[in-house]
Amino acid sequence: MTDLASAITDGHSAINRPKISFEFFPPKSEEMDRTLWSSIERLAPLEPSFVSVTYGAGGSTRERTHATIARILKETALLPAAHLTCVGASRGEIDEVVDRYHEVGVRHIVALRGDPPGGIGAPYSTRADGYQTSPELIEGIKRRHPDIDVIVSAYPEKHPESRDFDADIDMLQAKIDAGATRAITQVFFDNDLYFRYLDRVRARGIDIPIVPGIMPLHNFKQARAFVTRTGTTVPDWLAEKFDGLDDDPETRKLVAATVAAGQVQKLAKQGVDTFHFYTMNRADLVFAISHLLGIRPKSANKAAA
Repeated sequence: MTDLASAITDGHSAINRPKISFEFFPPKSEEMDRTLWSSIERLAPLEPSFVSVTYGAGGSTRERTHATIARILKETALLPAAHLTCVGASRGEIDEVVDRYHEVGVRHIVALRGDPPGGIGAPYSTRADGYQTSPELIEGIKRRHPDIDVIVSAYPEKHPESRDFDADIDMLQAKIDAGATRAITQVFFDNDLYFRYLDRVRARGIDIPIVPGIMPLHNFKQARAFVTRTGTTVPDWLAEKFDGLDDDPETRKLVAATVAAGQVQKLAKQGVDTFHFYTMNRADLVFAISHLLGIRPKSANKAAA
């Protein structure tokens, strides 16, 4: 598998194939475990640049995240990137997690401050003996293991707690100064927001890759409730497309695929060649969207040739 640092920045391949990556979350039950691994098996032949595995609030999924990462390394050819946050642990505990990841072969970490212990919207706090900010966390990772590539978050509509866009981009710069080499955006549904954000970032002299994060809306009401709490705007035109479909999951799925495919195809037409998909551990919509981007399983490409 191509190293993440080059895979995400190489641009178009000879066949103009976009770069893609996927986010999964660690399963909470046997049924969810089966769904996750079924999705991984379906999506792996698309040869993503990497796959990331999330880390629950306050480190609540720490062991399950590690187990999922370890299994990906053992049973697949995929390149995993482990999420890590500052919340709910001392520096020593977080350093131990980083060491464990490094020991099993992880060389890519998505470093995040993390949500407040009381949930999104609650006052943020972390342990006095812990890392206080994402730049501190990044510095800690790079100090222990300079060979780990650190990925961070970016916010086309700015982080909900940022005073303004200047302050938000100051934080992004601080994360880069600490050692981050690329960023993935929070989900957005209006492509103009992404391009305006990119203009602001580039105007500040920041030139790292800013990869758009795309979320197919398997369950519109549930997804809207979640993303709006994190500062994402859901346009009226998008909500209207799901009107009357609360009890029609099959049509919802078709609409969701159409909307997300349209979004990524428009981004691609404007020169974007790398996409990160928030899969919600579901393969169907992401596989369909990748197909529409011209991405085929390797075996299918051989058969077509």
